[in-house]
Amino acid sequence: MDLAQIFAAAVLIISYALIISEKIHRTVVALAGGILIIALGPSVGLINRSIYPTGSSFVAEAVDWNTIGLLLGMMIIIGILKDTGIFEFIAVKTAKLSKGDPIKIILLFAIITAIVSAFLDNVTTVLLMAPVTISIAKKLDMNPVPFLISEIFASNIGGTATLIGDPPNMIISSGAGLSFNEFIIHLTPIIFFVLIFSLVFLKYAFREQLSKKPENIKEILNMNEWDMIKDYRLLKKSIFVIFIVIILFFLQSWLHLEPSTIALLGAALLLIITHHHPDKALRQVEWSVLLFFAGIFIIVKGVEEAGLIQEAASIAVNMTHGNLIGAMFVILWTSAIISAIVDNIPFTVAMVPLVESMSSSPALASQIAHLNTNPLWWALALGACLGGNGTLIGASANIVVSGISERMGHPISFKEFFKYGAPLTFISIFISGLFLYVEVFII
Repeated sequence: MDLAQIFAAAVLIISYALIISEKIHRTVVALAGGILIIALGPSVGLINRSIYPTGSSFVAEAVDWNTIGLLLGMMIIIGILKDTGIFEFIAVKTAKLSKGDPIKIILLFAIITAIVSAFLDNVTTVLLMAPVTISIAKKLDMNPVPFLISEIFASNIGGTATLIGDPPNMIISSGAGLSFNEFIIHLTPIIFFVLIFSLVFLKYAFREQLSKKPENIKEILNMNEWDMIKDYRLLKKSIFVIFIVIILFFLQSWLHLEPSTIALLGAALLLIITHHHPDKALRQVEWSVLLFFAGIFIIVKGVEEAGLIQEAASIAVNMTHGNLIGAMFVILWTSAIISAIVDNIPFTVAMVPLVESMSSSPALASQIAHLNTNPLWWALALGACLGGNGTLIGASANIVVSGISERMGHPISFKEFFKYGAPLTFISIFISGLFLYVEVFII
C-alpha cells in the first residue's frame, strides 16, 4: 500500500470505529474525517491537484448532491405535512385496526414499507413512514425503536425488488443495459421470499419487547381518529403536492429529471401554495443527517480515489478462477459485506466495470452464453442492496430514520441495530444466493 492508500484506509477505519463506539456524535466524526481528506489529501498524493485544483472542487465531485437534494426536499414536504395532524390520524387508525397488537403493527408497517420502497426511493419511503410510526408508538406508550428498525430493514429489502427502488440497481441497469422488466423477473420473486423470511425473523427477534399489549389501548380504541386532523385545508394541499411528486417519480426516466429535482420542486410548490414560512419549514429539516452524508461521501470518495474499493473488488472476483457459480457467490457475499461498511453507491460504481470484464472473459462468457441471463449482475444487485441492512450506516434509509428517531428522543444505537441487522443480512444473503442459484441454474 502506498501513502495515499494508508491515509485513506486510516481515516475510514478510525471514523467508523468512532461512529461504532458512539463516544462522539457520528455527524461530528463524518465531518472531521471529510475535512482530513480534503486538507491532507493533496500532500499524501490522494487528491490530484490537476484534476481537483481546490478542495471545493473535490467536495463538489465527492458529495452525491442528488441524495442531499432528495432528502432536503422530502424533509420540507414531510415537515409541513406534520402540521396537519395526518400522522396522528394514521397512528390512531392503525392502532384501532390492529386492536393494539404490537406484532400486527410491526408486521403491517414492514409490509407496507417494503411494497412502497419497491416503487419509490427507499429514503422517500422511510421519510413518510417514520413519523407515522413514532406517532403510533407515542399513542401506545411504547418504544418506537423496534418498529423503526423493522421499517429500515423492510425499505432496503423492498427497494431491491425493482430497478427504481434503490440507486445501486439504477447504476447496474445503466452499466449492464438491463431493463425494468428484467429486474422484476429476476429479483422480485427472490425478494418476495426474502421478505417472508425477514418477517418471521422480526417477529422472533422482537418477541419479548412486543409481547404485551399497551395498557392504554382501551383509551385509544375509544378515540375518534378524525379529531386528530388539525388543518384540513393544509392537508388537501399537502396531499395534492405529494401526489404530483409521486407521479413525477414514476415518470422521471421519461422526463429526464433527477429525484432531487422532483423533491425540491415539490417542496417549493408546497411552500408557495400554503404560504408556509420557509424558516418554520427549514426547522423541520434534519441538518445533522445531511451533514453526516456529506462527510461520509467525502471519506468514501477518498477511499475510492486511493483505489482501495477497486482493489478489494478485484481480489474478491479473482478468487473464482473462471467458475461461474463461484464468481456469483463471491460477488454476492463480498458486495453484502462491503456495502454494510461503506456506501453501496461508489462500491457499485467500482464493481460494474469489473463484473462486465469478468462476464466477457472467455472462461465465464462461454458459461453465461448457455443461460438466459447473467447471474453476476443479479448477485451484485442483491449483495449491494441487501448488505445495507448490516449496519446503521450501511444505507441512506438507515441514517435518515436514525436521525429522525434521535431528534424525537429515541436514539438508535449502532450496537442495537447491528444486533438485529447482522443476522438478518446473513439470512437475506443466504436465501438470495439459494434462490438465485435455483432460478438461474436449475429452473
